[in-house]
Amino acid sequence: MILVLATQNQGKAKEIAAILEGEIDITLKTLADFPELTLPPETGTSYRDNAIEKALFVAMETGHVALGDDSGLEVEALQGAPGLYSARFAGEHVSYQDNRDKLIGLLKGLPAQKRGARFISTLAIVTAKGQVDVVTGTCEGQITEVESGGAGFGYDPVFYYPPLNCTFSDLSHEEKNQHSQRGRAVHAAIPILRGLILQNV
Repeated sequence: MILVLATQNQGKAKEIAAILEGEIDITLKTLADFPELTLPPETGTSYRDNAIEKALFVAMETGHVALGDDSGLEVEALQGAPGLYSARFAGEHVSYQDNRDKLIGLLKGLPAQKRGARFISTLAIVTAKGQVDVVTGTCEGQITEVESGGAGFGYDPVFYYPPLNCTFSDLSHEEKNQHSQRGRAVHAAIPILRGLILQNV
């Protein structure tokens, strides 16, 4: 079975591919294998809507099973922001650093107990026949006052994970995939993908 990762974010694609490798017998492809495709703008009002929108578009266009991801960081002190707008928190076409700088600035001076946050990752698995399955993974943590670590991407350098006493950027890729919201979501998706293989989709 061919599975197309319906994301333009190479960091996400690498994480998903690394988690699936050795777990399931599929051929993984990314949007780089379909340069003629451009994902439609996100118009959904939830992670679920956006994930399905991406996967449905790619499944219909390629004829293969597609996996769409929508994820975000929700900060308690910001009433759940940046949430759906995590990738463009500081504006359109900004860098990861711009988003982190804005976040740290908004939380400046807040004590640790008021810096709670969680990552959410929602995955939609869609077949070319329109069958849709959705799974979600979450991970609780805190936003740090300063960045730490050199791995990962996005908000990883400022997301402190209490069980391991470090940020996601302090972890190796393998460690992060064991504990992250995306790792949890992908592992929840594996039984669904195995079922589609048995159906010879």
